[in-house]
Amino acid sequence: MAMVLKSTMAASSLVRQSSISGNPSLDLNHRVSNLRFKGKQHVVKVRATVEVGGVEDLKKRRSNVALEGNLGLDMVSEGELMVKGFRGLRKTKLVCTVGPACSSLEDLEKLALGGMNVARLNMCHGTREWHRDVIRKIKKLNEEKGFSVSVMIDTEGSQIHVVDHGAPSSVKVEEDSIWLFTAENFVGSRPFTVQANYPGFSEGIEVGDEIVIDGGMACFVVIEKTGNDLRCKCIDAGLFLPRAKCSFWRDGKLVGRNYKLPTLSTKDWADINFGIAEGVDFFALSFVNHADSVKDLKNYLSGKSTKSIKVLAKIESLESLHNLEEIVKASDGIMVARGDLGVEIPLEQIPTVQEDIIHICRQQNKPVIVASQLLESMIEYPTPTRAEVADISEAVRQYADALMLSGESAIGSFGQKALTVLDMTSSRMESWSREENRQSLLNHHKLGASLPDCITEQICNCAVEMANKLGVDAIFVYTKHGYMASLLSRNRPDPPIFAFTDDESTRMALNLQWGVVPLLVDLSDDAESNISKSVQLMKSKGLINKGDVVLVVSDVAPTRSTPMALQSIQVKTII
Repeated sequence: MAMVLKSTMAASSLVRQSSISGNPSLDLNHRVSNLRFKGKQHVVKVRATVEVGGVEDLKKRRSNVALEGNLGLDMVSEGELMVKGFRGLRKTKLVCTVGPACSSLEDLEKLALGGMNVARLNMCHGTREWHRDVIRKIKKLNEEKGFSVSVMIDTEGSQIHVVDHGAPSSVKVEEDSIWLFTAENFVGSRPFTVQANYPGFSEGIEVGDEIVIDGGMACFVVIEKTGNDLRCKCIDAGLFLPRAKCSFWRDGKLVGRNYKLPTLSTKDWADINFGIAEGVDFFALSFVNHADSVKDLKNYLSGKSTKSIKVLAKIESLESLHNLEEIVKASDGIMVARGDLGVEIPLEQIPTVQEDIIHICRQQNKPVIVASQLLESMIEYPTPTRAEVADISEAVRQYADALMLSGESAIGSFGQKALTVLDMTSSRMESWSREENRQSLLNHHKLGASLPDCITEQICNCAVEMANKLGVDAIFVYTKHGYMASLLSRNRPDPPIFAFTDDESTRMALNLQWGVVPLLVDLSDDAESNISKSVQLMKSKGLINKGDVVLVVSDVAPTRSTPMALQSIQVKTII
């Protein structure tokens, strides 16, 4: 299969010329001009095609465009683009966990307006009927209000260290209070009683061992053991969430307990079938220790689901770190579950482990979510700590694809404010990174094995380098499955990436890709027609203006009329 790169580049690192092909009657519809883009250290000259034509000519073109009035851009991105321009768009994606505090249609709409790209449903909590109601509310908002919020189901996993105080919301635990931890199965709540979800909960636990709740939200010491029950005294007061996770410690070390339970429980498989039926976009797989569990789920989905559902692996155990590269390679993305991970490794290692995971995900071209305790104080208070803001900024500086709220949005009193903090902090940090010119390409790691894959990868690498050096306003990419958009995102370009696709699953999956604004549009096999239609539509809505410069990357499959597969880089100026 022949691959044609429709651009000419000099041997030096600076781009000298970009050759554009288009309408055969080039003299009538296009003109060539010299453009100068000034950088901090150099001036780059580009010889590029610039579209021309008066207003009347543009109106005539629009009358023949099938997509007229249907740009396929979500209302939040469209509004931000109108107000902030290309450079003002936030690139880090935001994930919100939906819980009792934000499950109404009104609250979900407020989160969507606040920048929520993905809604996460934690199957540890709530009934399937409750989750179904939330999913359908989100889909209703997408269809009727013009949002594009993806839905993620987070599986419960074979968790043996889950305890529940029975109350619908969090409970404050006072120091020196006495609590009973029991494996007895009962309905409702009892005073100072905690129910464990595993009959062998207390096996191997001794008097004097400590029980740490949710990585440090509260701490107890075992003062008496009777059968399967543990009587404990609170030694560190704190907040006890419903269905909290706990770990056992002895002499400052984690008590290792291997129950050889499967990654996916019987309940998880039922939840997965539920998610397939409801048309969710992502599954986040809990307690992934090996790549095989990810592969098994992906194989299952390929046979059960008519749409493409992405599988993310949650990194939350020491064993998952030992098998990290294989898990990343097998997955469609990664979630750094710092809360549970912080129970299994020393706390001081979390920052470096987080950075390593983000780097490996970038190398392997997989989106990565940084999760857990980003704004934990905002569960109860309206203002974050300065340390929390610094933590968010560091994740953005490391180029994480997405940041996630857990309890802050699910049960907190200030979920919308917490989302605003993520939005503002991410945007400010991204702006600072641009000013400091901190973007870097990953040219040292090659993904492609076949020649076509290598060409695609190299085109996207070159496109990002061109976009950064030329100072273009935006990158347009036309993609069926989102692969070229992800390759562009991997290199963290300065301008935003507008990904035009005609596949709904691809559009929703791209909601997790850094810097990508997905648009659902009708695409043809004619690359020039796709470019012309999308530019005209954006211009008709006032989203692109005279003088804006866009770099266009397209990938067109061979057809009877065009027997060669075409991949091109073009530079266009709007006049």
